[in-house]
Amino acid sequence: MTRPPQTAAPKPLLSVRLLLAGVLLNLMLGSASAATDRTDTQSANQRFADIVFFGSNIVTVDPEFPDVQGVAVIGTQISTVGTRDQVAGLVGETTRVIELGNRSLVPGFIDAHGHLSFASKLIDMVDLSSPPVGQVNTIDDIVMLLQSHIARKKPSASQWIIGYGYDDSLIKEGRHPTRDDLDRASDQIPIMLMHVSGHLAAVNSAALTARNVTSETQDPTGGVIRRKAGSQEPNGVMEETAAFIFNGAQLSESDPEKPADSIRRAARHQASYGLTTLQDGGSTPASVAMFRAAAENQPFLQDIVAFPVANRLEEETLNEIIADKNYRGGFRVGGVKFILDGSPQGRTAYLSEPYTAGPPGADKGYRAYLSYPAADYDVRIAQLLQRGVPVLAHANGDGAIDVMIDGVAKALEGKPLPDHRTVIIHAQLTREDQLHRIKALGLVPSYFSAHTFFWGDWHRQSFGEDRAGFISPVGRTAELGIPFTIHNDAPVVPPDVMRLLWATVNRETRSGFILGPDQRATPMQALHAVTLGAAYQYFEEDQKGSITPGKQADLVILGANPITSDPSTIKDIPILETFSRGHSIYQADGPYRVN
Repeated sequence: MTRPPQTAAPKPLLSVRLLLAGVLLNLMLGSASAATDRTDTQSANQRFADIVFFGSNIVTVDPEFPDVQGVAVIGTQISTVGTRDQVAGLVGETTRVIELGNRSLVPGFIDAHGHLSFASKLIDMVDLSSPPVGQVNTIDDIVMLLQSHIARKKPSASQWIIGYGYDDSLIKEGRHPTRDDLDRASDQIPIMLMHVSGHLAAVNSAALTARNVTSETQDPTGGVIRRKAGSQEPNGVMEETAAFIFNGAQLSESDPEKPADSIRRAARHQASYGLTTLQDGGSTPASVAMFRAAAENQPFLQDIVAFPVANRLEEETLNEIIADKNYRGGFRVGGVKFILDGSPQGRTAYLSEPYTAGPPGADKGYRAYLSYPAADYDVRIAQLLQRGVPVLAHANGDGAIDVMIDGVAKALEGKPLPDHRTVIIHAQLTREDQLHRIKALGLVPSYFSAHTFFWGDWHRQSFGEDRAGFISPVGRTAELGIPFTIHNDAPVVPPDVMRLLWATVNRETRSGFILGPDQRATPMQALHAVTLGAAYQYFEEDQKGSITPGKQADLVILGANPITSDPSTIKDIPILETFSRGHSIYQADGPYRVN
């Protein structure tokens, strides 16, 4: 469990006795690690460190080590944390010595929620993001980028063109592209565009024909096929489960080697943002099988944790997938995920009170809808909690959060409170009264706090000032002493952890408006949320999340100290080097050199 800040005087830094205890602890952890198929290269007789860091900007995120000047790594573990003199004795001829100077050392970043396999598929797709991520400002820009892609790739009429990242809240027209817009790029080749939220899609006429979606097609449960005004003819925009009609088969891959290669490329990309534990939130049975086979063939450089979607998964298949939750070759299944509603930027998050401004054509009472029946969720969450299976539940709107909380409350009623750490993914429109229930039930909110920058101005229109100002209420959550994490939900937005920290600390929108100033986090609270707090969410706080002797050597060198820097500059602090299990897996290009 995450330790609270200590009020007692800090313990002395490592003495010779503690150093010997640390070596014994390393040996014990090495034995436990071997039981889960991890390899620790540390030798019981090894005297010298493999890597040593010296500096005055080491942020351990461990209250027992608030002020250190040296860190030593032996094998895959942190061996010693202490004064410069205590660590200097571990420097040998082959030790890599890193003098940090003005640079900072922090624990490796842990992705509390993301979609690694989804991100890996986007590598070869058409990027239709708006600035600062991409270059799309109008629907014409989307059409031109698609036309350019078609001209370069020359696909056949049976090959789908997939684009991603378009954002109706940011393009000039303020709407989704329709089938008529996309038919200008091609009316012969199927085109599907994924909304930036991942909860909607836009398709052209050829795609509708290919999937046999017509005016006769009924809306699926938990989704909407938008229609042309005054008719039942699909206009090409698909909400929630209606988008699944198009994004399943089109995102599959016939070459069994390509997905694994793409995963490794995506993981390397995330290492450049300091991420050492990655998540595949929303896995399929096929992707779990792919991860396991790839890890057996060649271990991953970072730890990857998958949470398969349980909404439509048969019980037998689910049991098969979650049978083994230990790391093997850097991969494990951490539990399961439910998807209860949509997205606030797509205006499909399920609310308890109507939207201030809903999607086009919505009536004044529009609150969106659940994407999974509450009754089904109640049955499944009770079964999973009873079995001790960790659960993530996607719930953005406060209506969906009510359903999420109620399901857990019913399952635990009359029983001792277990250490279940069920996670509310995104939790953006959480209300004050819900926070008190969250604390009482031992839930963990994981906030998509990057939203305050990317869509804060849009949310003021959608929800009004009061609700928008309380989106991702990190300040109040911390005040109540509730464990929480924050995330980017990559690839919804890039896996830029420093920008995530900046957004959580500053809550500045694109227009420069401060959205809910009382909900801002301190730099240390934000850093804790992507390190030790995230490790707690994963039940891994004893192995990761802080610079502590005996823990896994997941570390990041930053260009400056995020705790003491001007908060407005946090997003500009560069990632200089990333270490996973004691190995350097990313070094920045340019003038960065350490020896």
